[in-house]
Amino acid sequence: MNVENQDVLLDLEGEEEEEEDDDNDDGETVLELNQVVIPTYGTVPDQQNLHTPEWVDFDDRTDSLFFKDGQRRIDFVLVYEDESKKMTHKRSDRKKQKRKRQVYESNLINNGLHLEATRSVHFILSRVEYATKNNVKKFGINKLLDTGIYKAAFPLHDSSFRHPSSDPNCPSERYLLYREWAHPKNIFKLQPLDFIRKYYGEKIGIYFAWLGFYTNMLTVAAVVGVGCFLYGCLTKDNCTWSQEVCDPNIGGNIIMCPQCDKVCTYWNLNITCESSKKLCIFDSFGTLVFAVFMGIWVTFFLEFWKRRQAELEYEWDTVEFLEQEEQVRPEYEARCTHVVMNEITQQEEHVPYTACGKCVRMTFCTSAIFFWILLIIASVVGIIVYRLSVFLVFSAKLSQHISGTEAIRKYLTPQTATSVTASLISFVVIMILNIIYEKVAILITDFELPRTQTDYENSLTTKMFLFQFVNYYSSCFYIAFFKGKFVGHPGSPVYWLGKYRNEECDPGGCLLELTTQLAIIVGGKAIWNNIQEVLLPLVKNLIGRYSAAARSEKVVARWEHDYHLQPIGKLGLFYEYLEMVIQFGFVTLFVASFPLAPLLALINNMLEIRLDAWKLTTQFRRMVPQKAQDIGAWQPILQGIAILAVVTNAMIIAFTSDMIPRLVYYWSFSVPPYGSHSSHTMKGYINSTLSVFNISDFKNASKPLSPWFGNQVTCRYRDLRYPPGHQHQYEHNIYYWHVIAAKLAFIIVMEHVIYFVKFIISYAIPDVSQKTKSKVKREKYLTQKLLHENDLKGVKKNMGKIADKIIKEADSTFRHKDE
Repeated sequence: MNVENQDVLLDLEGEEEEEEDDDNDDGETVLELNQVVIPTYGTVPDQQNLHTPEWVDFDDRTDSLFFKDGQRRIDFVLVYEDESKKMTHKRSDRKKQKRKRQVYESNLINNGLHLEATRSVHFILSRVEYATKNNVKKFGINKLLDTGIYKAAFPLHDSSFRHPSSDPNCPSERYLLYREWAHPKNIFKLQPLDFIRKYYGEKIGIYFAWLGFYTNMLTVAAVVGVGCFLYGCLTKDNCTWSQEVCDPNIGGNIIMCPQCDKVCTYWNLNITCESSKKLCIFDSFGTLVFAVFMGIWVTFFLEFWKRRQAELEYEWDTVEFLEQEEQVRPEYEARCTHVVMNEITQQEEHVPYTACGKCVRMTFCTSAIFFWILLIIASVVGIIVYRLSVFLVFSAKLSQHISGTEAIRKYLTPQTATSVTASLISFVVIMILNIIYEKVAILITDFELPRTQTDYENSLTTKMFLFQFVNYYSSCFYIAFFKGKFVGHPGSPVYWLGKYRNEECDPGGCLLELTTQLAIIVGGKAIWNNIQEVLLPLVKNLIGRYSAAARSEKVVARWEHDYHLQPIGKLGLFYEYLEMVIQFGFVTLFVASFPLAPLLALINNMLEIRLDAWKLTTQFRRMVPQKAQDIGAWQPILQGIAILAVVTNAMIIAFTSDMIPRLVYYWSFSVPPYGSHSSHTMKGYINSTLSVFNISDFKNASKPLSPWFGNQVTCRYRDLRYPPGHQHQYEHNIYYWHVIAAKLAFIIVMEHVIYFVKFIISYAIPDVSQKTKSKVKREKYLTQKLLHENDLKGVKKNMGKIADKIIKEADSTFRHKDE
């Protein structure tokens, strides 16, 4: 049966249908027979020496998973385009492609596979040769796919996801997975992990097990985060410093100094009233509680996941799955041209490069990684320059004075406009850089030439996460720890690149801006990923089905249905893990500024589980099942994020939030000897944290062009410095040094307390539960007992033979004597 009059499907079967437990086995026992290869691209072996598959016609059994005889089950499907109908290549090129394909199919048959071809395993497929060039072997289905000799290679789904199979000999596991797992109505149901593992293999199963476990743990974090957010909402009206900002007699009478050179003008403090009210929600005592809680929560999450992972290892029989058992990548084998002596076996073995060659490769790859990270940092610098330059424009265009009829100006301040536009541009740049860095990371990893697929994925995981970490988090780190920290004072401002004056934070700090940045990136990333992962495959499949239906018969085979689905890609679930780990970083690293992050992550993940399930079950071809013992390199990455999260949150509270300066003022500087209040209070905090500057001390380069209004000769700016006329004017005052000491003390205490609690928790919670340990010990006991009993049976059997022989010889001797 013709597929668009061009495609040919090649179905492979290796003996009869295997037992269920062997479905996910990567290894194969292959009968090594003589293979035919093309010595060069110009010489072709005799056509009579080639084994060709048997051609059959499609019998209209749309749900059949068997060969023509109805007994041999189809394991794999290869798709190629008839070379005689290709018009886009030269005739000689088409002939070469056909020869390579014929040789490859002949060698598959020589290796014991059954082939059946019709017009419309995986170990052997990836290692059978088809040509040699310059003494280098060309082999493997992946290479044939990359060069276009084959268009697709995939195992079959067992049925339609919409209805059970009409063939009684075919199972309908795909239909059951869709109905009980992938359907949107199952969003609150537990996942059938054993069933997922049976159909897709351990690698897919452990991903969904981890994602489900992570989502369940997020429930606790989301509840506490919402509680902290509600606490901030309920207490914002009691926020004294915000009330002072909004008070027309306090904030309305405070004239702030310009925040940029020349074009910026003087402004009233009370225009930041609305932002100060919002800041009270996030910059509250609940933020500190939540940051400490999340530092402990992440430890519980990682420790309990280790226990769950150990249970899955035992239940899915992957405890003994070691690296030595994993097959070498075909790409590695193809380049094994150097001979070395194995230190363990003392035998010669082939490797793709010498020790010097490996050193050169590692040096080149490290340099390339470093270069691309610097390029990401350069893009961040570009965003900073944008912020500095556009702030000048907004400061000149947006009015710095508000009136009751112009409510929008309460929100549209130069700082807010700059922050929102810069966050949007940063998000777009991040998405574009991601596309580039994916290809770069893959190229670097391919050049490294890792030995096994696990090595390959771990190496690529490290690179991609490093790129993504810098790409996604760099702008957040800038806002949290650099913006507004090194600005000098109006009389002596600090300049970026010698040209742009460093931007300042609002009088309430940069915490609200960090919250805005996180909300835009997290929300935008979730929307973008859903479009990219769900909508695009759906549209492509609809277009493919519509085009195929217009040119082919109404009744098509199962392999043709699956051919029009989307390929899963060589990296499988790599991007799914990467997406979730980046989200995990946002949830933990900056949670002190955004307590609603766990709630957003929880909602997203509940949808993500079902969307990933729906996508795998309905929109993608079936993956080749693979074994996996754990989540691989993602485990140490998660642990590294958990350790770093404690530091970042402590520093956000200390340096980005205004909590420490407020506490220092409340306990020390609101009462004598530094303050004038009779009891501890927050009244006067704003006036205490705004320094005074004499406008006559402006330099010509930074003096504002706009005229001064009023009779005042001073303006205020956010800092802790001595006023003009003081013997140490414009130098940091005693309040500043008290605050610095308190911040450093807070970071040290918070880090040590949380790390100590984390250590206790990690020590108290074993990686393997006692129940699982008992099961493993019981299994080992039964194994040893069985081996011991078999040995005893063997000894008894041998002893019995010896005893019979002795008795027989003795009887013969007695008879001889009697005679």
